[in-house]
Amino acid sequence: MRSTARGRTAGSYAVPAASRGSVLGREEAEALTALLSSRAVLSSGEQRERFEERFARHVGARHALSVTSGTVALDLALHLLDLREGDEVVATPQTYQATVQPLLASPARVRFCDVDPDSLNIDPDRLAELITGRTRAVVLVHYGGWPADMDRVMALARERGITVVEDCAHALGSGYRGRRPGALGDLGCFSFHSSKNITSLGEGGMITFDRDEWAPRLDRLRSNEPDGLYTGLPEPADGVPDLLPWMKYSSSVYRTVCDGVRRPGTNATLSEAACAVGLVQLDRLAELVARRRTIAARLDRVLERHPLCRVPRPGADLEHAYHLYTFFVTERQGVREKLVRGLDERGVEVELRYFPMHLTPEWRARGHGPGECPVAERLWFGEHVNLPCHPGLTDDQIDHLVWALDDALTALTAG
Repeated sequence: MRSTARGRTAGSYAVPAASRGSVLGREEAEALTALLSSRAVLSSGEQRERFEERFARHVGARHALSVTSGTVALDLALHLLDLREGDEVVATPQTYQATVQPLLASPARVRFCDVDPDSLNIDPDRLAELITGRTRAVVLVHYGGWPADMDRVMALARERGITVVEDCAHALGSGYRGRRPGALGDLGCFSFHSSKNITSLGEGGMITFDRDEWAPRLDRLRSNEPDGLYTGLPEPADGVPDLLPWMKYSSSVYRTVCDGVRRPGTNATLSEAACAVGLVQLDRLAELVARRRTIAARLDRVLERHPLCRVPRPGADLEHAYHLYTFFVTERQGVREKLVRGLDERGVEVELRYFPMHLTPEWRARGHGPGECPVAERLWFGEHVNLPCHPGLTDDQIDHLVWALDDALTALTAG
C-alpha cells in the first residue's frame, strides 16, 4: 500500500520517532494490579529479587543489580574502576552522553576511539593503537543493537588486565555468537528508559557482572550506604546494647571500623512496581524485538533499490536488536540533508543519533576536538541516517514509512 498523506499537522508526524520503545498492555496492568492489591512492600521486595534473578539468567551473568536508570548504572559501574590520576580510559564517541558523562568527574585521561564505518561500534584496530601501559578500562556501546566486536576487544583487554564496560542500553534482545551483551565484558549496563527495548515504567537500569566482590559494593551504594573500607573488631564495645542481629544498629555496627570511604551512597532503588512491569516486559522481549526486525527488513528492501544508500548489516553469527535503524547515504554534498528534509515533509520524524561526544563543549574543554575520530565525524556530519523502528508503529504507519522513504529517495535521485 502506498499512502498519499504528506507532511505533518499541529506538530504531529504520521510516523513518529519512539517516545516509547516498547508496548505496554494488559499483562503489565495485571501485574501492577496484583502488586497494589497485595500487602507486599513497594520497595526492595520480592519483585526486585525476581527481576534481578531472571535478568541475570537471561543475560548469562552471575549477578544483576537493578537501579533507577541506565545513567545511574553507568555511574556506579565506572566508580568500581577506582580510577586515579595518570590512569587512562578508552571510550567510544558514538553514543549518548550518559555513557561517558561520569568520566568528566574522573581524574583519568579519556581517549576517544574512532568507530567501525559499518556498525558504528568501537573499532578494534584503532583501539589497539590507543591502548598504553596506563589504560585501565575500555567503555563501549553496542550501537543501535548491533553487538560490538567483543572477541577482539576482550583479547586486547585480557592480555593487559583492562576492565571492559559494556553500555548495553541498545542491546537487549541482541546476540553475539551464542551469547548476550552484558555478559561479554566485565560490567554490563542496561537502560529501561521509556525509549528502550523494554521499559520499567519509563525509567530503570541494571548492572550485570560476574565478580562476587563487586556485589556488596554496588548494593551498598544503591541502598544509601557508603562504599567504604570496613574492618571488624573482635569484641563488642562496652555499653552498647546487643540488639536483634538483623537490625541495622545492633552491636555489630559498633564493632566495625571504617578505614576510608571511596564514595557516599545514594538511593537508587528500583521500585517494586517498576520491577513487576520489568518482569512482564522481559517475558515479551522476543515478541517486541521481532517486531523491530520485521520493520527493519521492510526498510532494507527499499534501500537495496537505491544506489545512493549503503546498508551494512552484521554477519549470521550476530543478532541485531534494531533499537536504532541506521543506514548511510553517499557523502556527496547535501544529499543527507535533502533526504532528511524530504522525509520530514512526508511526515516521518527523523532523529540523528548521536552527535560525536568528543566534539561536545564539555569534552572540548578537556582538550578534545575535530580530527580525533575522523570516521565518526565524517559519517555523522554527512552520511548517517536513522529511521523510526519500534514496536509501537502500526501496520499503516509502517506502510507510510516505506512509501515515504522510497518516494523521498526517488525524488532525490530524479533531482
